[in-house]
Amino acid sequence: MELLVNGHRTYAYTGGKSLDAAKPTVVFIHGVLNDHSVWILQSRWFANHGWNVLAVDLPGHCKSEGPPPASVEDAARFVIALLDAAGVDKAALIGHSFGSLIALETAARAPERVTHLAMVGTAYPMVVSPALLDGALNDPQRAIAMVNTFSHSMMAPPPSSLGPGTWLHGSSRALMRRVLASNRDANVFHIGFKACNDYANGEAAIAKVQCPALFLLGEADQMTPPRAAKALIGKAPQARVVTVQAGHALMSEAPDAVLFALRDFVA
Repeated sequence: MELLVNGHRTYAYTGGKSLDAAKPTVVFIHGVLNDHSVWILQSRWFANHGWNVLAVDLPGHCKSEGPPPASVEDAARFVIALLDAAGVDKAALIGHSFGSLIALETAARAPERVTHLAMVGTAYPMVVSPALLDGALNDPQRAIAMVNTFSHSMMAPPPSSLGPGTWLHGSSRALMRRVLASNRDANVFHIGFKACNDYANGEAAIAKVQCPALFLLGEADQMTPPRAAKALIGKAPQARVVTVQAGHALMSEAPDAVLFALRDFVA
């Protein structure tokens, strides 16, 4: 569906279902150089099991217009505006990587509107190496290759994700190239990485969270290693930690494990 958010057309995948005010809502937030499609299995399951789903393309990404958020704080303001535009009072927030920081900051800014906070493949601080920051700015194709090497611990996913024989590295690289090419006016790759690297409000934000929090981590994650989430886990008021056999691309490498952890968390 399309919504008008902050004066810009915004796309959110709903799993093919119309929004129903009687149902609870879950918002899926993607990471840097991704879009709503990284949540395809999880969003479709929720949409067919009693939930409203808003798997959003962040501003300036693919089907959504507007300037890409230059900071986590900007993105959190967008999520709150998205809820307003959709007429949703409260929602569960599920974010991956950059999206996990956005979900965290949103839950801190509007705690009365967030029922659950799930941070997938997260870390704080979410430090981005100078080589990746420079590559994202000056040689994005090389940086895309680097990110894919660091993000995956296997070559092909289980059938429940993208189907037998799918090449994880190739499909992920193709998605990142498509997202980068979708915005000719701004380098969403570098902007997103810089926003992650610059975010300094994590510990203050987690102290303001009033809902249960899930930390869903990849055991083999090289981008956001599980140990890098300890600072937030220790300060979360109602923390649950689930570790799955995957790298940073949890949703495609361990689709069922991610889905079951999210399902059980919001049940």
